[in-house]
Amino acid sequence: MSGFVTALKAYGQHFLTDKMVLNEIIDLIKRNYTDEKLVEIGPGTGALTNLLVKEFDSVTCVEVDKRCIDFLKTNLQPTYPNLEIIDADLLKLNTDEFLNSGTAIVGNFPYNISSQIVFKVLDNYKKIPFMVGMFQKEMAERIASKHGSKEYGVISVFAQLFYDVQLEFNIPPTAFAPPPKVMSSIISMRRKENIQLDFDFKLFRNIVKSGFNQRRKMLRNGLSGIASKELLQQEIFTKRAEQLSVSDFIALTKLIEKNLHSKPTN
Repeated sequence: MSGFVTALKAYGQHFLTDKMVLNEIIDLIKRNYTDEKLVEIGPGTGALTNLLVKEFDSVTCVEVDKRCIDFLKTNLQPTYPNLEIIDADLLKLNTDEFLNSGTAIVGNFPYNISSQIVFKVLDNYKKIPFMVGMFQKEMAERIASKHGSKEYGVISVFAQLFYDVQLEFNIPPTAFAPPPKVMSSIISMRRKENIQLDFDFKLFRNIVKSGFNQRRKMLRNGLSGIASKELLQQEIFTKRAEQLSVSDFIALTKLIEKNLHSKPTN
């Protein structure tokens, strides 16, 4: 391949170079995703892209670094006409430009914006049935953690509302160039079937964020501005946010919603 691109700190770049890890990611995708269209976020110099274009009929890369874009256009696109490259910042991009119904997402996400990318995926869950992402290990554990753990938080609840999340495997710093100072992890997110948001989602979001905003305190403290004083006396409000599963948060939302609607109007 012609040209050489060095990782830039400004973009949070750490290029994955370990061939064994790259092949593990490909195998993970192929085991869980059978369609032929896939979007890669932040392809960098194309180590993973070079494998994806050989396995899928249509690969779209979204990249903000113009040096990487030029590298991919010079070294990969002439050989693989099934490769489309979008020059854009994912977080500012209209997803209609690159997402159709039923498109998988894969990426070695810049760690400084990884949570924003997850919420971008969640906002478009109807279009994204499957995602494989590389994260800082600490962030991956937060996304995949279950209720009752100290890592469990807002991003855990929202991710697991829409997806079955699995922490697949860890990756050492030596697999990257340059090596990051932290361990990395691969997680998979498989969209749940028959998702029914039969509750006030805005209220749900407010309850989750307010509850974890005071995660060391009982819910009756964090939700005092949302639920009535009478309702706050129920046993569930003596728990902390981290003790509630996603289903518990849904039930709590419905309870508060019902109570709000039953209030007499003057």
